[in-house]
Amino acid sequence: MRELELSKAFTLIEPGPVVLVTTCAAGRANVMTISWTMVLDFSPRFALTTGPWNHSFAALEQQRECVIAIPTVDLLDTVVGIGTCSGADTDKFARFALTALPAHQVAAPLLGECLANIECRVIDIVRPHGIVVLEALAAWIDPERKERRLLHAVGDGTFIVDGRRLDRRAMMAAKLPPGV
Repeated sequence: MRELELSKAFTLIEPGPVVLVTTCAAGRANVMTISWTMVLDFSPRFALTTGPWNHSFAALEQQRECVIAIPTVDLLDTVVGIGTCSGADTDKFARFALTALPAHQVAAPLLGECLANIECRVIDIVRPHGIVVLEALAAWIDPERKERRLLHAVGDGTFIVDGRRLDRRAMMAAKLPPGV
């Protein structure tokens, strides 16, 4: 083993797929790239990390709703592009030719280019850590979409792409011996 610079330790623990988060404030939709997400338990609750430095944070705080859109590997350049400009001065839907579809529970739009979309309500904001806790209200998936590989940000400008799925459902459902 060789020592790893402590400031790089976060690159060893990747939290989940890169997502796009749409918001809508004052009638204007926006979208941001988020690479720090997590599922909370087996409930339809999620968390993402952002803060006041991000233009969309004000919409999350004020409107208390959003859509988590799940992009696939074919959208990598779009995902990076969205993450490297600000909705404060850029209409990202126009710039990246995104299809805004109406959501059913929130004002923020679904993204037609994505594999799936989850409509959410903000239920808590943990300010010291920039954690936005979300409760899912509705979820949508495109069953016709051929590309299904998700993107995972390492945190240093590189990405990992989902590969082959390994099925251990039967093994995990097997009963364990008493006392184990």
